Amino acid sequence: MKTEVEKRAPNGALDYISLALTTFGVGYLPLAPGTWGSMVAVGFYAILASTFKGVAYTANLQSLESTVATVHAIILVTFLLFILAGIWAATRSIELLGNSDASQAVVDEVIGQLIVFLFIPFTSSWLLIGAGFLFFRVFDIWKPYPIDYLQELPGGIGVCADDILAGVYAGVCVSIIHAISLSL
Repeated sequence: MKTEVEKRAPNGALDYISLALTTFGVGYLPLAPGTWGSMVAVGFYAILASTFKGVAYTANLQSLESTVATVHAIILVTFLLFILAGIWAATRSIELLGNSDASQAVVDEVIGQLIVFLFIPFTSSWLLIGAGFLFFRVFDIWKPYPIDYLQELPGGIGVCADDILAGVYAGVCVSIIHAISLSL
């Protein structure tokens, strides 16, 4: 549920940082800014996955498991910090954008889309990545129970929580598809 708030001009570096993190520069593009935000996450994931594949190929077989565990731990800690920064930026940008869930704010879509990819390995095919993108967009737009209710939470938590759960729903779907494809 979007509510209008009094819009104010950015004042200082923290406001500009929060706007940059909240919009990723694509929030102002016409036609479906949320989809553009999801595409930013897909691009980031593709770069991360290709980097990880390079690391995995250069590691010897005995240290591969250790390398995978280390990379996953780093990704999860980094992602947790990114979620916290995204919630902070979304909270701060509500007044700057003049809306409690402005369409320009796409940090929530970036977070939700990246959550989808936590459910599948980095060796995933482009078909699985595309399915993850589509499932996330469907759940983000459709907002089945209880996703829609999470938007009512205050501030940046309300901006991001619904997309976080949409990402979990989409991630479960993609994980099931991946498991089925492995058994065929």
